[in-house]
Amino acid sequence: MYVGRDMSELSQYSTEEWTDKELAFFHNGMTQVAPYLNQEGAAIHVQIIKEIEARGGLHHKEATWTQGTEVHYD
Repeated sequence: MYVGRDMSELSQYSTEEWTDKELAFFHNGMTQVAPYLNQEGAAIHVQIIKEIEARGGLHHKEATWTQGTEVHYD
């Protein structure tokens, strides 16, 4: 279960200020409802995708004892 800032709070910040978990959560949700997004929602989704790409994807550089290489938001 995602515990963090909601979209109304995050919309006040640039996607550069979002955490990896926030980007992963909202990208996943928006991908699932993409056919139903209006222009504004689609534009936000594009911003999220561009920020994920700018960060080199949603992967940790290397695995540790407590986490793998994938970002999990729940």
